[in-house]
Amino acid sequence: MKSLLQSLPIKGRTLALLSVLVPLIVVFVYVGLRSGPLAPVTVTVASVQSKSLEPSLFGIGTVQARFRHAIGPTYAGRLETITVDVGDSVKAGQLLGEMDAIDLDDRLAAQDAAIARASASLAETQARLEFAQTQAKRYEDLFAARSTSQEVLATKQQELRLTQAVLDIATRELARVTAERAGLQAQRDNLKLTAPIDGLVVKRDVEPGTTVVAGQTVIEIMDPDSLWINTRFDQINATGLTQGQPAEIVLRSRRGQPLEGIVTRVEPLADAVTEEMLAKVSFTQTPQQLPPIGELAEVTIKLSGQPQTIAIPNAALRRNGSQPIVWKVVAGNLQSTPVTLGMSDLDGNVQVLDGLAEGDEIVVYSDAELKADSPIRVVADIAGAQQ
Repeated sequence: MKSLLQSLPIKGRTLALLSVLVPLIVVFVYVGLRSGPLAPVTVTVASVQSKSLEPSLFGIGTVQARFRHAIGPTYAGRLETITVDVGDSVKAGQLLGEMDAIDLDDRLAAQDAAIARASASLAETQARLEFAQTQAKRYEDLFAARSTSQEVLATKQQELRLTQAVLDIATRELARVTAERAGLQAQRDNLKLTAPIDGLVVKRDVEPGTTVVAGQTVIEIMDPDSLWINTRFDQINATGLTQGQPAEIVLRSRRGQPLEGIVTRVEPLADAVTEEMLAKVSFTQTPQQLPPIGELAEVTIKLSGQPQTIAIPNAALRRNGSQPIVWKVVAGNLQSTPVTLGMSDLDGNVQVLDGLAEGDEIVVYSDAELKADSPIRVVADIAGAQQ
């Protein structure tokens, strides 16, 4: 080949070299203009229109019970029996379990005997008092008839006063042992674990034979009608969230089965870390099949509809620091336009309060970052243009 080129005249070698270089340069320029730094950015555009938005809030929450009752003993001891299990429905006042009474029953029996003795003593004293009263009255009559002396009458009156004092002591003793017996009975009754409400058993933490301390939870009951969703909403989009608004609840385990709900409470404290607002959303009607506590749920709240207003796809929004902007296409060139935003809906539209006019063309999608001097190529579909 080298010998052949050497044998060719200068003009022929130049033409052969150009025939190789020119196509390479053309390909290089074509590639540079199509995909290099000089290539136009492929974009899709949309015309700004006025439309009526139906703003909604979307949040994720967990199923919780507003009223949950932890039931346990007020005294340390050994758990003797449990009569219910997780998932059982219970009625208010129903016996759920009982602690070991140890010697309380024996102490109650001893107090019953003490009450019987005190009662007998009181009855005897009352009989003695009646006799002393009769004797005192008899001797008063005898003294009035001058048939007895003053000393004998004084003795009988003294006996009456002593008997009355003994009666008072016997009465107080009976009250004391009765009160002690009532205290023991209260302790005995306190060993019975009873349901405070009609509800559903959701936890059983201790088994019979286990020693528990005072205040330790043995069984937990919830009120099925108090279920609600502890829901989190982005603070940016939570404008207009108020108590009483209707909601749609979709449980994670029941996709495609929306349930009606209502905003029961908007929490006065927000989460400063996640920048979310918290709200409690209750079921309008308690589901027949109760969802488990802690299940995730999707909550959608429809806010009040907005009148006709300028709205754009939120995909067209960009950020210049904290300022939202859009790229407006003016005579084929890009123009960065700051905008003031309002409400948004779940269809991907956002209200523009200031910065755009109806009929303006804006960039929605682009296949690269845009700059004010970026050349652009408008297509109907970026994915189709890149194939």
